Amino acid sequence: MDWQALLLTLKLDLVVCGLLVLIGVPLAFWLAFCRWRWKFLLEAIVALPLVLPPTVLGFYMLLAMGPRSPLGKAYGWAWGHGLPFTFEGLVVASVVYSLPFMVQPIAAAFAAVDPKLIAASAVLGASRRRTFLRVVLPLSLAGLLTGLVLTFAHTLG
Repeated sequence: MDWQALLLTLKLDLVVCGLLVLIGVPLAFWLAFCRWRWKFLLEAIVALPLVLPPTVLGFYMLLAMGPRSPLGKAYGWAWGHGLPFTFEGLVVASVVYSLPFMVQPIAAAFAAVDPKLIAASAVLGASRRRTFLRVVLPLSLAGLLTGLVLTFAHTLG
């Protein structure tokens, strides 16, 4: 058995899950509570990896990370080598590919929190941050756990 491949996969999984928690929780919060008129565009962009075939998404990721793209040029200038076919490139592609599996369950869990509880927290003098940490996040742990499990399984696959 090739243990190196298994360890690389687990390392990728842990890095992607950690990054997607950092990216996905604020994005899901914004999607759940924002009343912006054009919010549907961001929801569509987040859901795009679900509807694109993996080969098409991979091709676009290679174009976006290639040496002629702005991202590829900036990465090459900063680190001295290209982004495609490296661990860092794999992380970027996996984050994009697994983004909807993290964001959508968390956004649904955030949206399911009773607005009266959030209003009561504000009336009692809690800041937005404290309300998020003490009311919204504990009531949404099932959605966060669902997002983590889906992201882990999707990246593992």
